[in-house]
Amino acid sequence: MSHVICKVASITPLTEVVKKVELTPQSPVSFKAGQYAMAIMGEKDMRPFSIANAAYDNNRIELHIGAEAGNRYAGEVLERMQADGEITLSIGNGNAFLQSNGLPIVLIAGGTGFSYAYSILQEHLHSKDTTPITLYWGGRHAQDLYLTDKLAALAEANPHFTFVPVVEFAEDDWTGRTGWVHHAVMADHANFENVQVYVAGRFEMAKVVRDDFTQRGLKTENLFGDAFAFI
Repeated sequence: MSHVICKVASITPLTEVVKKVELTPQSPVSFKAGQYAMAIMGEKDMRPFSIANAAYDNNRIELHIGAEAGNRYAGEVLERMQADGEITLSIGNGNAFLQSNGLPIVLIAGGTGFSYAYSILQEHLHSKDTTPITLYWGGRHAQDLYLTDKLAALAEANPHFTFVPVVEFAEDDWTGRTGWVHHAVMADHANFENVQVYVAGRFEMAKVVRDDFTQRGLKTENLFGDAFAFI
């Protein structure tokens, strides 16, 4: 892990509450796809955010920060970036990075946990590894899935990639999958013995995924997620 001072290149909205932050480090950084950065706010105050860009794309750091009203934990980081024009990050944290072993890969993302999955997806597609990879991205509303069009285009261009958006509270014009994202995964997989699963989202979701999927044969060595270091 290294500490890097990054200039703030831009902060733009992805949704009403999610900001895309583009940061420029002083020099190319080293990390693995699926690892996270920690914004250093004080000597003992470091706040984790998944890195959204792939590891090969290491001249920049992209973060997707959800900062709804009342979320001071993330909001203060955005305020520091806007006020100072820079932020110090600890790079290369976490052990839930891409570790392809030839088994089909299932990425499960809830909300802004998508940034974790997006890094892994981009790295995998860039590697030319044709192991099948499926991304299930769940949100409360369709507009929360802010890169749906781009992901659909990636799926069209890469036959080994499948994108499954899942909306919990669907409007009448929604034609995709509905409900909880991990239920959509279970509907498509009767058995998880021969897949790798990467999951990012609320701790509650990660725990349910672990409990339900291991009952269907998922091996613990094929389950990855930063949440599992804490639950």
